[in-house]
Amino acid sequence: MTKKWLFTLLTLAVCLGAQAEDGSQLWLRNQPVNKATVTGAEGTLAAEELRKYYEGEAVNLVIDPNLTDDEAYVIEGNGKTLKAKTERGLLYGAYALLRGERTGSAPYFKLRILNHWDNLDGTIERGYAGRSIFWNPEQPTPDIERIKAYARANASIGINGTVLNNVNASPNILTPAYIAQVKTVADVLRPYGIKVYLSVNFASPMVLGKLKTADPLNAKVKAWWKAKAKEVYKSIPDFGGFLVKANSEGQPGPGDYDRSHSDGANMLADAVAPYGGTIIWRSFVYGSKHKGEDRVKQAVSEFKADDGKFRPNVILQSKNGPLDFQPREPYAPIFDQMQQTPQLAELQITQEYLGHSFHLVYLAPMWREFFAYVAPSRLKGVAGVANIGTDKNWCGHHFAQANWYAFGRLAWNPSLKSEDIAGEWLAQTFSLSAADKQPFQSLRSMMLRSREACVDYMMPLGLHHIFKFDHHYGPEPDGFKANYPIEWCPVYYHKADKQGLGFDRSHAGTDATSQYREPYCSLFDDINTCPERFLLWFHHVPWTRRMNSGRTLLEELQYRYQRGVSEVEDFIRIWRAAKPAIDEQRWQEVDDRLHIQLGNACEWRDVCTAYFATFAE
Repeated sequence: MTKKWLFTLLTLAVCLGAQAEDGSQLWLRNQPVNKATVTGAEGTLAAEELRKYYEGEAVNLVIDPNLTDDEAYVIEGNGKTLKAKTERGLLYGAYALLRGERTGSAPYFKLRILNHWDNLDGTIERGYAGRSIFWNPEQPTPDIERIKAYARANASIGINGTVLNNVNASPNILTPAYIAQVKTVADVLRPYGIKVYLSVNFASPMVLGKLKTADPLNAKVKAWWKAKAKEVYKSIPDFGGFLVKANSEGQPGPGDYDRSHSDGANMLADAVAPYGGTIIWRSFVYGSKHKGEDRVKQAVSEFKADDGKFRPNVILQSKNGPLDFQPREPYAPIFDQMQQTPQLAELQITQEYLGHSFHLVYLAPMWREFFAYVAPSRLKGVAGVANIGTDKNWCGHHFAQANWYAFGRLAWNPSLKSEDIAGEWLAQTFSLSAADKQPFQSLRSMMLRSREACVDYMMPLGLHHIFKFDHHYGPEPDGFKANYPIEWCPVYYHKADKQGLGFDRSHAGTDATSQYREPYCSLFDDINTCPERFLLWFHHVPWTRRMNSGRTLLEELQYRYQRGVSEVEDFIRIWRAAKPAIDEQRWQEVDDRLHIQLGNACEWRDVCTAYFATFAE
């Protein structure tokens, strides 16, 4: 975004005034001006949006069949002409004009998908912003206006797919009654360029079809899935496909019948192939065939032998890190190992391990860090585990909206800078003074520092998964439950003893480093070259070892925990200084959460430093 157009957005914000509001408008705060003369492409959503909100005098919309990308747009004449091959491209271009952009663009990734972990009873697994906007057992017909607002928000940042239900899927999603509900949602989303996908339970033929097996090589099972796919596509012709979590955390899958992941995925792929459908198969599998192996190695162990065996319409969906959406992880080595299988990167927008909706943690820097290791060219797209619910402000925390926004913008263009995305979001979301840039600059700085602060006060130097059980909020480094699988227990991950701290994944330990390509295999394997941000992830480090700062390991931990707390204290100061520029309701709600965040950061510091100090005595 140019300085000129940022100035324009900020000026508009000042004109609107700092009025109390609930955040339900997200970043789409353009006020109707009904000023622009819009010609061409009559009746399109692009024409409607520009006619209502565009500050320019006139714009001509042109459908140009000579353009090569269905979703790209071209802007000419300083915003006077907008061209695209399709109405969808025009809509993306319209939102770009409303953001103040004056150059054309095409999406980097073809698949830009939200994953909703929404259950059919209306609850949301790892949801911190109310109940599901799709499923309400007391109201079978979805709230159409809410769904339309959701579609508009997604289209404005280029998201083009959505999975409506939890990966821990109920077979009932494939019953006629629920397919009818999915059709209703799909009909609302379609004009905004958004395809609908569903998570499915691999044992659905047994539950719904009363078959005795779900063996993917069984002829009756194959026939059942083909008939079900035909039923779904008859109702929703542009249905995207199925997302599958199989043989993970108790979910059924092909492994139950000694079949491979490719056997299971290919059977489903054959069912949807006649309709152009896609099977997205998650690689988040552990404790199945390779029980007892270092958990971060198990995805590669499960899938490596299947590389190159999947149908062309199967995509493997892998989490950005090899464990489970921790505040910081090294990239998942499955992106190195699966060379012949298309992959989606799964990112978590909802802050399961980052303070839920109580902590201000801007995630664009985390995702940019991932792309520094995994080239976007290796991916077919990205999927984001959504943070959206029925709360008035959609995301629970007003600043959590920025992560939904940032996911969409990076899915469109993964080379965008974190600071530029933060600036776009702030300018569109809050009423900031163009004359006084201080609030804008300070708030952007706060956002950019927030992820590193979270790492500091939760798990610095590569510590990981030392949360309290089940809900994953707050510290419990001494956590151990004999009735739990050991890989769910915090003590499994930090390995603290009198000698030192950290999980040895070098060649002398579990040899997880060998799953990485060079130079990272050697870099991570050597304690002297391993980056300090991953040190305790890959090495059991003596308490007396000197860090880059000259401090011992324990001293460095104590320093970083305190630094994280100090950062949150500074965020509160920044937010209080910005109060005159922010409406009262949103200011108060964010301030309340910042104080909760500070209390939780102090708890992390106090609990963890005291606990680890007992080993270093």
